[in-house]
Amino acid sequence: MPQRKVRVAVNGYGVIGKRIADAVAQQDDMELVGIADVVSDWRIKVAQEKNYVIYGSTPDAAKQMASAGISVAGTLDELLSQVDIVADATPKKVAASNLERYRAKGIKSIFQGGEKHSLTGHSFVAQANYASALELETTRVVSCNTTSIVRTLGALKNAGLLHKARGVLVRRATDPWESDHSGIMNTVVPEKDIPSHQGPDAQTVMPDLDVMTIAMVAAHTTSHLHAWTVELTRSADKEEILSVFGTTPRIAFLKMADGLTALNSTIEMMSDLGRPRGDMWEVGLWSDGLTVRGNELFYNYQVYNQAIVVPETVDAIRALTGIETDGLRSIAKTDAAMGITHQFTR
Repeated sequence: MPQRKVRVAVNGYGVIGKRIADAVAQQDDMELVGIADVVSDWRIKVAQEKNYVIYGSTPDAAKQMASAGISVAGTLDELLSQVDIVADATPKKVAASNLERYRAKGIKSIFQGGEKHSLTGHSFVAQANYASALELETTRVVSCNTTSIVRTLGALKNAGLLHKARGVLVRRATDPWESDHSGIMNTVVPEKDIPSHQGPDAQTVMPDLDVMTIAMVAAHTTSHLHAWTVELTRSADKEEILSVFGTTPRIAFLKMADGLTALNSTIEMMSDLGRPRGDMWEVGLWSDGLTVRGNELFYNYQVYNQAIVVPETVDAIRALTGIETDGLRSIAKTDAAMGITHQFTR
C-alpha cells in the first residue's frame, strides 16, 4: 500500500516561503495543503494564479484578502488543523511567536535562519546532521550563508582535510524586490562583531568546526560572495580538493573562463537555463580560481540567498516526519525533483 503523502503548510509567502511552496509541490511524497500570509497584494495574487489554496494568517488578513478579490479558504488555524508539519517563513520575531501555536495544534514545525538556535534547540543542514533531526518536533534551517559554510567546510571535514577555516563574507544589502525600500548605496559597511554570526551559527550544526568569519555589507542585491582561507590537515593538490567538492551534494562549479566573472553573470545564466526566478540552489564555487599551496587552500564562491535554503527545508520535512530516514536518499530525491546539479553547463 502506498505511503500517505506528508501534508505540509507554508506560513509566510514571501521571498523564501514562495520558493518552499513551489519545492514542496514538486515532491511526490508531499502534499502542499495550503499557504498562509497577511498580505493581499500582488504577491498573494501570484499564489492564486498557481492555484495554491490560500489562508489568512489572521482573521483580519483573511477579510482583507477576500475584499481584494482573493479566494480565501479560511484562517491559519484552519490550515494547521489539516497538516502534519508547517514550514514557517514569516519575518523575524513573528516566527518565534508561532512555535507555541504549532505545538498546541500537535504539528511539527520548521523555522528559518533568522530565528535563534535556542528557539528549536536544533539547527539543520541536510548533509551534516540529517540523522539527528529524525522525528524531532521542530528544527531551524540555518541561514543562507551558514548553509554554504556547512556544505563546503563539511565536505573538507568529511574528507579528513579540514584543520581550520577563516572566511570573509561580502553580503548583499537587501533582497532585490526591496531595493526601493531599504539598503545601502555607494558604500561598503563592515560588520562590527568578529566573528560575524555565521561562524558561530555553523557551529550549532557542526560543534567542532574551527571557523572564523568576518562580514561586510556591500551596495548590491544579487547575492553573497565568500572568500575562504583554509588550513588543511596535510598537503594536498587542486585536483584532490576539486574532487571533494565535486562529489559533495549541492556544490556546483563556476568557471571564470566561461565568462562567469561576477555575481550578476551567474544569476543571468540561471535565468537563461530556465531556473524558476533565476534561482541557484547550489553553492556556486569558482573552480578555476581555487588555489592550493601545500596545506593552505583558497577559494571563492557565490551564495544565492533567496534560494539556497529551500532544498534544506524540503529535507527537514522528511527528517522531522520520518518518511525518509536516510539523509543522502532524501537529498538525492529533493535534488532530482528540483533539478539541482553539480554542473550547470557541459
